[in-house]
Amino acid sequence: MQIEKGIDKEVKKIRVLILDKPGYMGKVATAIGNAGATMGDIRLVGVGLEYNTRDITVYVDDEDHLEAVLAEIGKVEGAVISDVIDPVLEIHRGGKIRVKASMEIEGISTVRKIYTPGVAKVCRVIRENPEKAHDYTAIFNTVAIVTNGTAILGLGDIGAVAGMPVMEGKAALFDVLVGVNGVPILIQSKDPEEIIRTVAAISPTFGAIKLEDIRAPECFEIEDRLSAMLDIPVMHDDQHGTSVVVLASLLNASKYVGMLVRNDVVGLVGLGAAGMGISKLLSAYGVRKLLGTDINQTAMDIFAKIGGHPMSLPEVMAASDIVISTTGVPNLIKKEMVKKGQVILALTNPNPEISVDDARAGGAAFAADGRGVNNALAFPGVFRGALDARARKINNRMKIAAAKTIGAFAHEGELVPSLLDMEMHRAVAEAVKRAAFESGVARTTEEEIEEET
Repeated sequence: MQIEKGIDKEVKKIRVLILDKPGYMGKVATAIGNAGATMGDIRLVGVGLEYNTRDITVYVDDEDHLEAVLAEIGKVEGAVISDVIDPVLEIHRGGKIRVKASMEIEGISTVRKIYTPGVAKVCRVIRENPEKAHDYTAIFNTVAIVTNGTAILGLGDIGAVAGMPVMEGKAALFDVLVGVNGVPILIQSKDPEEIIRTVAAISPTFGAIKLEDIRAPECFEIEDRLSAMLDIPVMHDDQHGTSVVVLASLLNASKYVGMLVRNDVVGLVGLGAAGMGISKLLSAYGVRKLLGTDINQTAMDIFAKIGGHPMSLPEVMAASDIVISTTGVPNLIKKEMVKKGQVILALTNPNPEISVDDARAGGAAFAADGRGVNNALAFPGVFRGALDARARKINNRMKIAAAKTIGAFAHEGELVPSLLDMEMHRAVAEAVKRAAFESGVARTTEEEIEEET
């Protein structure tokens, strides 16, 4: 897998006034190196009579490391630190998404067509045939990204508003990768009933519902009940987006080591939203034996009800051919627990349950962490395909089609393809759309709609 430079580091920009004479930029670079940091881009942002101002990107371990870098630069005569900029915060300033008209408003005649009085004609057409909303509104290209902020990344229950940057990121990826309008919906409630009522009430605005970062076990009930209530796709991404990418990863990993996933014993370490979603999809794919462990007994009970075999962590490690870990607990799995020849996917970010090096040292035939196993490989194409098919549901056949397609786009030696492989996203959408037709959940033509009514 290709790993982005500095992915395990914090990225900072240090704005420095540097004396405009030979050697002084080199002294600053040496100071940064002496502090144990590496440099990225260097950009000239201002020219003065004696000093030039440059933004220097540095990669540091943490805030203490940054302070050490600043201290070293401060020792350089002819260099003055004027600011420290966090590029992550800067790129989020003002938000990452906006609503924009899809046409140019060139004059009052255009206004009269898109608004009053012309818009009344379109309203009457939709009133007479509600399915015309598919042709004349953005509803069927718009997905609600719904969260209550109870399971945001590895941060946990931080609230819906604090989770908004994640929802904006999902919306930005929807737009750039597959041309879908993603609209964040923040619900500041932990009551499943209130979430279900709210989403059901606003659902006419959307062609699909994407549930995001809602904690287990509430997420299971919320998804199941909304799926039963609504005639549009509802998918909890932490479960199913993750499971699609994990299946794609396993198909490639097993190929590299000569395994057949369906015939292997798969152990799930962690049975939260991601672990449960993975177990459900692997079962649908045909994996015959699933073992699982979790510190939460309720999770173990739910796992048993869907056909899994609850066990302790040591038992899962000893009996599994493939181990998939999604616990959020770094260094949980010791290399002594690894069975020779195992495939191990330790997916907690940024620090996995076991490092790739330790897993291999323990005897694993193949090991990977969660840096490449990103559900953003799956959800854009899955929703694009479901919307294009006007699917009522996103079912297992559609998810398996997505997983196979993602896996097929990985280059030799890669577990999964690049997130920015646009051809891959288009292919996933097409495979999902085709699977929707083949599994009977698609509804696209007026003739089919009229037959139903």
